Amino acid sequence: MPTRRRLKCAVVTAVAPAVVTATVLVAPAAGARAASAQAAPTAPAAIVLSVASGPVGTPVTVTGTGFPGKKAAVVAVGSTTKRITTTATGRFTSKITIPRTSLSTIRITATVGTRAAAAPFTVTPAKSNGSARLGASAPTPTTAPTPTPAPAPTSAPTSSSSSSSSSSAPAPATSSPAPAASTAPAISSARLRLGLSTPGGPTANGELDAASTTLGESPSIVMSHVDFTHPAPIAGIRSVAARGADSLITWEPWQGGAGVDQPAYANARIVAGDYDAYIRSWGADLAKYGQPVYLRFGHEMNGNWYPWSDGVNGNASGSYVQAWKHVHDLVAAQGATNVKWVWSPNVPYPGSTDLASLYPGADQVDVVALDGYNWGATAGQRWTAPADLFGPGIAQLRAVAPGKPLFVGEVASSETGGSKADWDRDLVAYLQAQPDVLGFVWFDFKKEEDWRIDSSAASATALRDALALRRG
Repeated sequence: MPTRRRLKCAVVTAVAPAVVTATVLVAPAAGARAASAQAAPTAPAAIVLSVASGPVGTPVTVTGTGFPGKKAAVVAVGSTTKRITTTATGRFTSKITIPRTSLSTIRITATVGTRAAAAPFTVTPAKSNGSARLGASAPTPTTAPTPTPAPAPTSAPTSSSSSSSSSSAPAPATSSPAPAASTAPAISSARLRLGLSTPGGPTANGELDAASTTLGESPSIVMSHVDFTHPAPIAGIRSVAARGADSLITWEPWQGGAGVDQPAYANARIVAGDYDAYIRSWGADLAKYGQPVYLRFGHEMNGNWYPWSDGVNGNASGSYVQAWKHVHDLVAAQGATNVKWVWSPNVPYPGSTDLASLYPGADQVDVVALDGYNWGATAGQRWTAPADLFGPGIAQLRAVAPGKPLFVGEVASSETGGSKADWDRDLVAYLQAQPDVLGFVWFDFKKEEDWRIDSSAASATALRDALALRRG
């Protein structure tokens, strides 16, 4: 993801403020030093956490010092990221929320250009939480919308009414758990499919039911994010199938929240075979499951906020495509013909990598997608209509991958700077008018902005009415 990701709301236990500091992790390269000598900090970069431990959902104030002045910064933890700007003296203060994780200790990182610092946060058990959690990175960097043009996150499957293998909704496997009693509305058979991504992940039926009730229909696609430290989320896939929906898994080749500079996850390491056993295990598990699953590997690769993008983390030009093909072919070799591969860049923006150079090829991709957000009046951003946000990128996808079904992955709008209700209506109308766009996934989180469907009553009503109108 670019500059986006998800914030999780949860009950927070009182914890005395703690001072946790960390020194610089990555020194600038020689060329970078020369180019930014005047902005170089005079002291080592470091961050201080207001709280050093707590359960998932704990808000943490991160204070950074010693960074380049007046530069874009990314603060990240697990599946959550925030984009800010340092002061003239190289300082910043940012609040971030601890996302869901299976780790007992998670790192909070701050990155400004080639300089980064990190500090550990101890995750303690919540006092009570009966819902199962998927220990995976959820859209960060799982995660925030893209730079200036728009934040990004996810692609998705095709219309459930289509006979195409990349769009048919999978029937729940016979061994899938029976869905719990629910008053949620039915899934629509409309051509333009509705997808949802919520903080609790694919097993959070309460969240999914609540959003479905608000919208007047249940999603036919449920998206989640998993990093390279977790196995294939078969339990989550089965839970989604029990709802009658398709799973869209964003598979991220990194340790979620550990920053862009992760040499262990460089594309060359993947191609060299360092993760072959792990990748094969995913392929075997997905093949055993047997029902259609949409797999979005290494999304938003045209940005510079993930360690799998060309030009960062030591990745050479063309290495992303090599890594994609290596992973794709290993999974396929395990007999996972039920996997539908989703190639999902961020909406293009000035300075982003050309999409054509990142496309793995028609034989490697089943669905192409685009992530984009309307940041509204957020600092450095502007209110962007759906057609302006997605139109140029969709045109590029049609040129790069002619004939492939299209999907809008992560999408949402801010309330600041315009009418979100009007924006919601315009989004559905615009996508409905594109015959090759088969659906969209709404990013139902409160993060840098309140991206939630019901951030206001007007927004919730507008999106509900727009979906009803597209049903005819």
